[in-house]
Amino acid sequence: MQSNCPPGLADRLQRNRITRRDTLWLFAAGVGAAASATLSGCATSPVTGERILVGMSEEQERAIDQQVAPHQFSQDLGPVQDDGLNQYVVGLGTRMQGLTQRPTMPYSYRVLNANYVNAYTFPGGAMGVTRGIMTELQNEAELAALLGHEMGHVNARHAAQRQGQAMVAQAAVAGIGIASADSPWGGLAAIGSQIGASAMLSSYSRDNEREADALGQSYMVKAGYPASGMTDLHGLLVRESKEQPSLLQTMFSSHPMSTERVENARRLAQSQYAASLKANPQRERYMDSTTRLRQLKPTIDACKNGEVALSGKKLPEAEGQFAAALKHSSRDYAANVLMAQCLTAQGKRNEALRFADTARSVYPQEAQAHKLAGMLKLQGRDPAAALQAFDQFDRLLPGDPGISFLKGVSLEGLGDRKRAAEHYTAFLRSGAQGQPAQFAYGRLQAFGAAR
Repeated sequence: MQSNCPPGLADRLQRNRITRRDTLWLFAAGVGAAASATLSGCATSPVTGERILVGMSEEQERAIDQQVAPHQFSQDLGPVQDDGLNQYVVGLGTRMQGLTQRPTMPYSYRVLNANYVNAYTFPGGAMGVTRGIMTELQNEAELAALLGHEMGHVNARHAAQRQGQAMVAQAAVAGIGIASADSPWGGLAAIGSQIGASAMLSSYSRDNEREADALGQSYMVKAGYPASGMTDLHGLLVRESKEQPSLLQTMFSSHPMSTERVENARRLAQSQYAASLKANPQRERYMDSTTRLRQLKPTIDACKNGEVALSGKKLPEAEGQFAAALKHSSRDYAANVLMAQCLTAQGKRNEALRFADTARSVYPQEAQAHKLAGMLKLQGRDPAAALQAFDQFDRLLPGDPGISFLKGVSLEGLGDRKRAAEHYTAFLRSGAQGQPAQFAYGRLQAFGAAR
């Protein structure tokens, strides 16, 4: 095997002299392995009672939530540090889940520090709602519509159906087995932290979206909310897409919007659910419960703009936006992490490390800042400190094979080839592929430890 890593990286690792280019490559290389799945076959839809083709059992749906969801939530910078807000969303979700067709699924709810506009769920019901969309909602009925829509995906087993359809299509081509890398779920453990990461979680069909809307609208009405909450949510998203389309790209790529969806929700609200329209949308309760978060709206909006600039490689513009965010809230975890990432991309290591360390002190229980600090310490020729940071990440968020890779790099920088080889081997055994796997295998060959 041959590696396409930056030339001379192995020598520079041994001399603790890695460059910014090396750091960026290593950061990109530190990814998880693909998740595998097996074809489950037919099942009965909990919603319609009809036979459906699924690619995972209910046990696998639950397992994906347990194994993968924590990593995605961390990529979205973890739950907000506002226990009252998180408990408010948990309370609403818990009340609604009892009205669904699968009330015993392991539902969970959290507001995430991500700034882009989205909400998503894993197949077992682990849900994340970004703070970016929470500051745009106007009342509790809209939040109930958002959670209800995600519950609709869980109850109709849309993720399991997508998996089954993809597996059958792949088997028809290959004639044998299924390669996990070709599965819609295959890359979940390798999701990066760039804007729009969670779009990789779900790319539902328009039929799936229509069904989730209908189910979500029924759940929210049963919970005592006006069905207009769903149409108001759609209206919000359509308005935002016209005003700032780049900020809604993730929402619409994972949850495709259409005129038909909007009209269906409006028709149901005015006909089947007309009696619900007199219900209280609970605006005052929503505003009271989100007061602290809405005070951060200038920070969140500046972070959104910075992430859009960052994704377009407009680094000075992105830096200016993150500086504006930090001017509003100097101790905001997300803004500090994003500024550190932006400065890293510009080669400003010392400045980046200052923001990464601030993020670690602000939110020591969240893993991403520890990983970023470790990368910066590697670049700063301090593999011992880097290893400590990666160890802290591993304690907080175990199960990321990419950290084994980065620990191997750190240990090699410390001259500990034996332990480095153990971590490179663990990384390869996780099923890792591509350039980082080639690099790890090359180092094992150099150590005389390759098999």
